[in-house]
Amino acid sequence: MQDSPFLKDAEAAFTRFKTMSGLDYLRDAIVHRHNYPFGEMLKMHVTAAEAGSVVVEAELSYQFYNPMMRVHGGYLATLVDSSLGSAVISTLPAGVGAGTVSLNINYVKKVEVETGKLIARAVVLHAGRTMLTAETKITDIHGKLYVHGSGTFLIYQK
Repeated sequence: MQDSPFLKDAEAAFTRFKTMSGLDYLRDAIVHRHNYPFGEMLKMHVTAAEAGSVVVEAELSYQFYNPMMRVHGGYLATLVDSSLGSAVISTLPAGVGAGTVSLNINYVKKVEVETGKLIARAVVLHAGRTMLTAETKITDIHGKLYVHGSGTFLIYQK
């Protein structure tokens, strides 16, 4: 791992994550502006969190383009998974995590850098003892829908 201030901050955040509820961790990330390394690299940040719902914003860049000169579907799938996972995390107590079991993605419109900032609003639909389901809608800043998706998550001990 590189020796960078961001990664040291991320390592400290991960240590705190083990002892905090998911909602407290997400709110801490918003207030202290820390992010997980993959989210930082992909320019995705949680900007709001309540129990069972989150908002994740993504800044588009040409580095996310596919050979067709559009934002790669895998980037958008990652935004779906990240927003869903964050919504799920917001419901969990300290010491409990969750992992993606299934993911369903619907691409509605092409996404280009000119689309501007993307906003993913995710909500938990069902929070069972061992499984959770959630859905997300990804829009531009004007509310135009580009992608929507859902997923199922399995609970595990951290």
